[in-house]
Amino acid sequence: MDRNTFTGLFLIMIVLAGSFYFFKPSDAELKKEQARITADSAKKAGVKTPAAIAPTAAPALDSAALKGPFGTNLTGTEAKSVLENEKLKLTFTNKGGKILSVEIKNEKTYKGQPVVLYDGDANKFGLNLNIGGKIVSTNDLYFTSAKTSGTSLTMRATYGEGKYIEFFYDLKPNSNNVAFNINLNGLNQVIQSNNISLNWEATLLEQEKSLKNEQRYSAPYYKYADNTPDHLNIAKDVKEDLTKGKVEWIAFKQHFFSGVLIPKDGFEKGNLEVKVSTEPGEVKWYGANMILPFNQLAAQSYAMEFYFGNNKFSELKKQGHEIEKLVEMGYWPLKYINRFVVLPVFNFLEGFGWNYGLIILVLTIMLKLVLSPLTYKSYVSMAKMRILKPEMDEIKAKVGEDNPTLLQQEYLKLYKQVGVNPLGGCLPMLLQLPIVMAFFFFFPNLFELRGQSFLWMHDLSTYDDFIKFGFHLPFIGDHLSLMCILMTISTLIYTYFNNQISGATGQMKYIGYIMPIIFLGVLNDYPSGLNYYYFLANMLTFGQQFLIKKMVNDEKIHAILKENKTKPQEPKKKSKFQSRLDDYMRQQQQIKAQDKKK
Repeated sequence: MDRNTFTGLFLIMIVLAGSFYFFKPSDAELKKEQARITADSAKKAGVKTPAAIAPTAAPALDSAALKGPFGTNLTGTEAKSVLENEKLKLTFTNKGGKILSVEIKNEKTYKGQPVVLYDGDANKFGLNLNIGGKIVSTNDLYFTSAKTSGTSLTMRATYGEGKYIEFFYDLKPNSNNVAFNINLNGLNQVIQSNNISLNWEATLLEQEKSLKNEQRYSAPYYKYADNTPDHLNIAKDVKEDLTKGKVEWIAFKQHFFSGVLIPKDGFEKGNLEVKVSTEPGEVKWYGANMILPFNQLAAQSYAMEFYFGNNKFSELKKQGHEIEKLVEMGYWPLKYINRFVVLPVFNFLEGFGWNYGLIILVLTIMLKLVLSPLTYKSYVSMAKMRILKPEMDEIKAKVGEDNPTLLQQEYLKLYKQVGVNPLGGCLPMLLQLPIVMAFFFFFPNLFELRGQSFLWMHDLSTYDDFIKFGFHLPFIGDHLSLMCILMTISTLIYTYFNNQISGATGQMKYIGYIMPIIFLGVLNDYPSGLNYYYFLANMLTFGQQFLIKKMVNDEKIHAILKENKTKPQEPKKKSKFQSRLDDYMRQQQQIKAQDKKK
């Protein structure tokens, strides 16, 4: 690219970024549009909109309904029961016989409140049964509850004599697991289908400092038998049918906490749904409808287990079934780097009981030591290119800029004569890139950093809003992270010194300064632990380059290049790629020559 092309592309990028920000609809406009769509849909269906419907009391049930199936369970008074151990506090309601709320003990939200995963009547969990051609939902029934022990609870809804639905919950001591059994007794021939549907709906409540980041890392997950776990889209509302095989488990995953349902024999099929919430204090809404086989047995049971707890990799791995893959480690090969290299080293350092800021420092030092041979090779290669620059400038003056094909040919001849690989400085850096990118996924998903402070950073799992604006700025947001600023400054300084080493000029010189500014806007909202790592990596790279500079003698390198130039060149067999490249260059020279004649 010449300077005009580069400038034009850069201005287009700024215009596009600005247009996305300034012309995006506000939250109020989005809600207004959603209300309009809802009203239009209701109008087409012949239903009045909610605003036009006056509130009415729930209709009274007639005597026939009360004497019919589950008649004694259609009315009642809501009552709550509690099961708790050292890790969980579960609140149950007899309306639906379900878990009403889940509190994770010994954990606090960013605002210092208890961590409650689900709470309220909007959360549903129950069966949908086809009885008499009608769908009966257990969420509408009042169950009879009975504690069978200090950690066990039974909920029963009676259809008739000897016929009932029973939910059994057993909270294991000092555990995040809840055993859950569904017992259908005497309902054969009553349920008029070969399967039943289990419905689970929940609204995730905000736990962390940044609702935007919490939504970014929250999604419903599922796993087919003999397959790897997968998840729904994290950015938009979507519903997905799970029909590719038996479903081993489903999970309502939040950023740092999850609820997982694991049936003993799997689900036949089902569907999952997610909606991004626009209500304050709410992250997302999840819905699941899973199919269980019903074999028309007089007594049929379904054994399952819940996991309610944090998304710490080691804790999830204890559950089996590859549930630890709820922790997003990145794409291939990044996830393998994180899982089999970075995470074991991090866990090893964690065993010393150090502050997590110190652990990140030691982890970065170890990483830089491992990569130091690549850093050395990159530095030496860039030094060679810098030493060759005067000769390259002479070639450029001789050939001229109007013949780039011939110019590149002459450059390649020079590289071959002196024994220099022009990509020698780039390849070591490219080999390091996957590791740098792996940390981009590692730190934001690391539960261990949650609530951990270091220096002025109160929580390494989220951004440090050192400067609060009180209003929203384009590209930056409503705050400035001090660690992100330090990271950006260190990157700019690193770019400056790197340009001095490589002798970069023109557009390449300035691109290096533009990227850190872009990353300032991107990473300003990311965890301070991630920015702290990038800052440390830059500072340690300065130290490495300082030491390497002391070790590398430019004059000695220059002498070696001159010596290589005088040595006779042994003919080498060209590769197919090199032959094609030479043919292309000759064609370009011929075209250039013909153009000059015209």
